[in-house]
Amino acid sequence: MTITMTGTLDHDRYCAEILAQTDLLRETVRGADLKTTVPTCPDWTIEDLLRHVGGAHRWVDTTVRTRANEMVPFDAVPNHRGPEGDDPEALDAWLADGARRVVEALREAGGDTLLWAWMPDQPTVFWSRRMTHETVVHRADAASATGADFTLDPEVAADTMEEWTQLVCLAPLLKPDHPAARLLGTGRTFRLHATDAPPGAPADWLLDYTGDKATYRHTPDPATVTLQGPLTDLLRVYYRRLPVDTPGIEVIGDRAFLEEWLEAAKL
Repeated sequence: MTITMTGTLDHDRYCAEILAQTDLLRETVRGADLKTTVPTCPDWTIEDLLRHVGGAHRWVDTTVRTRANEMVPFDAVPNHRGPEGDDPEALDAWLADGARRVVEALREAGGDTLLWAWMPDQPTVFWSRRMTHETVVHRADAASATGADFTLDPEVAADTMEEWTQLVCLAPLLKPDHPAARLLGTGRTFRLHATDAPPGAPADWLLDYTGDKATYRHTPDPATVTLQGPLTDLLRVYYRRLPVDTPGIEVIGDRAFLEEWLEAAKL
């Protein structure tokens, strides 16, 4: 199987989700102390997290508006660091404006325009999808810092799972010295099973490390280790945003391989 970055939603839906997820992120941190450490990103404060998300939106905005065919240097992105000072209202306005700008650029370009990305010949929808899930996962980070509830539309959650699976399978191909490369050829497989997957969405992802390339398929076949539970919590464990021992999450099989995978699967 060749790994492609195909999503289960369309470009218009991703654009709408960028705006919706950014608004939810803003609500999650409203009134919080911006200097609070983010437990799931312990090197960051909430302020750092917001500046990261807003900077990513602006970087993709510039990439799309310029129809870039090579990586845009971050220093070439206008206002990517955000406002000076620590005024929460200024930071909130900057974050909202960045989401608006990137969605405007993505919609104007349409989903099929070819642009620079981490792999060749990617259409604009690669970036509308990537910014959707970038915002989703960092909203989960913000929720961990503020104690807010984190809920996610099941269709979006399933596609976030799908994209992360594609990315971690591609990682050893894009970077041969990636930590996940050591998992290849070991004869092991890792399955995720969502116990509440919505109709029409995948319920299973089986990552296969038996050969010299990582592949995945949607199948309930037995695996070396299976991680299962409700979709949104499963996603957060998969992204290392919740511990494996989260209530409702179950590990079946070789837990040591799961721990090894979680340590190696980084971008």
